Amino acid sequence: MGGQVTGSPVKATGDMGEKGPAEIDGGAGAGRALDLGAFRNPQLARDLIAAINRTAEEAGRPLNLMEVCGTHTMSIGRYGFRSVMPAGLTLLSGPGCPVCVTANGDIDRAIALARIPGVTVTTFGDMMRVPGSTSTLAAEKAAGRDVRMVYSPLDAVDLAERETDRQVVFIAVGFETTAPAIAATVLEAQARRLANFSVFCAHKTTPPALRAIADDPETKIDGFILPGHVSTITGLAPYRFLVDEFGIPGVVTGFEPVDILTSIELLCRMAARGEARIENAYRRGVSADGNPVARALVDQVFKPCDAVWRGLGALPASGLAVRSAYADLDARRRFGAQLDQLTEPTREPAGCRCGDVLRGAITPSACPLFGRVCTPEHPVGPCMVSSEGSCAAYWRYRE
Repeated sequence: MGGQVTGSPVKATGDMGEKGPAEIDGGAGAGRALDLGAFRNPQLARDLIAAINRTAEEAGRPLNLMEVCGTHTMSIGRYGFRSVMPAGLTLLSGPGCPVCVTANGDIDRAIALARIPGVTVTTFGDMMRVPGSTSTLAAEKAAGRDVRMVYSPLDAVDLAERETDRQVVFIAVGFETTAPAIAATVLEAQARRLANFSVFCAHKTTPPALRAIADDPETKIDGFILPGHVSTITGLAPYRFLVDEFGIPGVVTGFEPVDILTSIELLCRMAARGEARIENAYRRGVSADGNPVARALVDQVFKPCDAVWRGLGALPASGLAVRSAYADLDARRRFGAQLDQLTEPTREPAGCRCGDVLRGAITPSACPLFGRVCTPEHPVGPCMVSSEGSCAAYWRYRE
């Protein structure tokens, strides 16, 4: 299969009505003057579903397409797209939820940080309820530890500036989308000369996870619905290996119904024609080059490191570590000995198959705990906790 990366707009198939996605999605930045109602057009959505049925049939074989982004998973569930896909076309969820892919070992270290006297742990809301081996940050807070939810990493910097008698640690998880904000936070804390602020970095980068899934003998992926938010930073080039090494196509797309259906139709069409390309169907938000300024900021503060992913194991150069120039703002260095002493032996929750869900080996409903032992009120694994978790999406939009 011939491979290429293209930044050209998606071409509408012949029967999508007067306006296809190409004319609606006018290019990177065009969204400011864009009527997003066009991306929710019921007739265009119906035409795309009809086109998906035809092209999937033309492929002549079952197709497994994976949406990588957790927001795509939520959108697919919200609009009921799994229920209208043709027989033989399966939409699988991937490792697109940053909270979900955070390894239990890192959750346990965050909990250990909360148990150090004089330490205030700050984090986003989703992290509060994620189960570690024996506890959660929410449970530690209930037990009297100083754990606080913040809406921005800069809130944690402001807290450290106000409460100089506390060591304030921000638990940083996420992909390329959030890493620039964390990098800017580190620089801001350095500029303020804060001696009581540090970041516990558990950031991860998307391409190594896609490589692991593409190379996994237990999963057969025929196309990737690639993440729109991540791609605003990375651009298209980091996905090229999918085509060059594995012959698997990918489409970067947005989050509205027409966005998602367009990506599915494109992937089915490429499968039917035996083609593999990386297409940009989200040109109003993503340029081929991404955001070089944001990437430079990340490179200034962080360096690649090996990281453990839930479900995928240890992946080389798939994480981000704080560079030595900012070592005094790195919680892993600052509290290293205490972390080693306080972190309990890591163990996975019995029966939880969140890891298999994240790599596309099963759907959430195939987990024996789903909807029985594991619910949003009593989550066993992180995929049921996060607002972007696959299990939470399947539960919320179950049919």
